[in-house]
Order: sequence, then structure tokens, then C-alpha cells
Amino acid sequence: MNIADVVRSLAGFAWLAAIGLGVLLVLRVSRNRPVKGLGALTVGVLIAAFVLTIVGAGLVFINPQERGVVISALTPQGYRQQPLSPGLHWVVPFAERVETYEISRQTYTMSSTPQEGQVNGDDSISARTKDGQEIFIDASIIYTIDPNQVIPLHIHWQNRFEDQVVRPAARNAIRDAVSQYGVEEIVSTKRAEMEDLISQSIKNKFTQNDLVMVDFLLRDIRFSDQYSAAVEQKQIAEQQAQQAALVVEQKKQEAEQARQVAQGTADAAVISSKGAAQARLIQAQAETQANNLLSKSLTPELLQYQYILKLSPGVQTIFVPSGNQFILPLPSDSNSTTTTTTQPPVTP
Repeated sequence: MNIADVVRSLAGFAWLAAIGLGVLLVLRVSRNRPVKGLGALTVGVLIAAFVLTIVGAGLVFINPQERGVVISALTPQGYRQQPLSPGLHWVVPFAERVETYEISRQTYTMSSTPQEGQVNGDDSISARTKDGQEIFIDASIIYTIDPNQVIPLHIHWQNRFEDQVVRPAARNAIRDAVSQYGVEEIVSTKRAEMEDLISQSIKNKFTQNDLVMVDFLLRDIRFSDQYSAAVEQKQIAEQQAQQAALVVEQKKQEAEQARQVAQGTADAAVISSKGAAQARLIQAQAETQANNLLSKSLTPELLQYQYILKLSPGVQTIFVPSGNQFILPLPSDSNSTTTTTTQPPVTP
């Protein structure tokens, strides 16, 4: 309670006291009782009530979140040129009065949810997109009254600015912006751009009408039942297509894995074959070298010796024709005695 309200309250009490004293004075006079001092007290209280009423009518306290417009019968234009700033002010009682306006931030909401916005029931904005689809938008506008334009606002709109400026300006800006975009753009790539366009349009309209837009909130976008069903079917089809693509990709990966396994098996077989061939080649080269060395080491005498050894390991006596020389001297053997006898030639 500010001081102006206190003064008005005191004036009210003073008038009640004056009325009570007046009634008491009349009763005492009607009963011929003494009224010494009661009349003077009644007059004093009446004077105090009148003074307090005058003072209370002239005192105006403006809160920090308010500005006051003085409606005056003492000026040619009917109002003071400057609004009242926060604090205690004096106006001419009964010749001037003050209209106060909130300059703090206010929110105007248009929503499909009942009792969520300023209008009961469904107050969402219905709009048509560039491709003819109907959409429904829930939105909120945060705004303030321009403190420096309170007097023009009062002259043009008084307290009707919310219904006659804020609401129609916002709804018109939303419908104009929506009509410039397709439904796919609104729900995906162009939503932020559309919000900026709406915000700028509302801001310009508010500036022309002594208001300041603080923020625009696009709360929700809904579609008609037919379009929502079509979008749902499209999403289902896209999900099925994605699933099919995943299956195809999985099969490709399995086929690639099988190909790599087969390629690895084939490569292993080739490597094994190459290794076997390389080993056979090395073996053949070794045998060739061995045969070469063996052929170089063989002499006729050695061959004859090996031949005799192969004839019969158990032969102890060898008969040779007379007059022929031994093929090869027999090796001595300490464990066996070998006798060689030469027979004379037989004559017929």
C-alpha cells in the first residue's frame, strides 16, 4: 500500500467518524442533552475528512512497472504531454485523472489447448501452405508497451491494443509467412527461416502501433488428419525401404566375405602348389647335381668292380678262359679264401 492509498483510507475513516459524530449530535439534541464540544468535534472531523479526500484525490503513485497518462480538463488537448514516471505525483483533484499502463513484459498465447491462452477453447492459427496443405500453429508473442509511446498508445487504442493489435497482427503475419513455403519445407529445412519472417513482420506491425515485440515462439505445428495419415504411410514405406536396403547390404557383405574366403583358399592352393613345384625343382636340381658329381666320379675300373660285386656276393672261385687276363684284381678278404685256377686250353 502506497502513501496515496493511505491518505484515501484515512479520508474514508474520517468521513465515517464525521457521520457517526453527526448522528450522535442529532440524538443528543433531540433528547435535550448537552452537546458541549461535540459540535466542534464533528465540524473538525468533517473538515479533516474533506481535506484528506482532496489530498487523496490528488495524490497518484506510479509503480515501477507502470506509466501514467494524465487525462486533464485543464489542457486544450485533454491530456498532459508527458506520461507520469514511477513514484508519487500530484494531479489536480477532480479536474485530472490518471490512466496507468503496464510496461512489463506480457505474453499473448494462441493455442489449441483449452484455457491455455487468452481465448478459451481452440485458438490455434489455421493456415495454408504454398502447396495447399492446411496446417495448425500454436504460438506465443512476448511484448511490451513502449514506455516512450504510452500517450499515443492511449490515444489510438486505450486498453484495446491486445485484442485489436497483438492478436490480429500475429495471426496475419503467421498466415502470410506460411503461404510462402511448402509443407515439407516448414517441417524441415525452412522452419527457422519462416519463424524469422514471422517475427520480423510482427515486430514491424507492433512498432507502428507503439508496442515492442520481445520474442516470437512457434510452439507447435500440426497437420490435417489426411496429411498426417499420408506422412505416416510415407514414413512406414521409407522404413521398409531402409530395412530392405540393410538386408541387401548384409547380403552383399556376406557375399563379399564368402568371396574373400574363396579367394583366400585359392591363394593358399596356389601358394601351396608353387611351394611344391619349387620344392620339386630344388630336388631335381639337387639330383642333377648329384648325378653330375656321380658321373664324374665313375671310372671303367670302378664300374667293373661294381659289376663284379653285383654278380654274386657268394662266389669264391671265378673261371676265366685261358690266355685271358683278369678283368680286375680281386680285393683281398681276410675272412674268406678265394682260389683262382687257370686251366690249360682244351685241344680237340
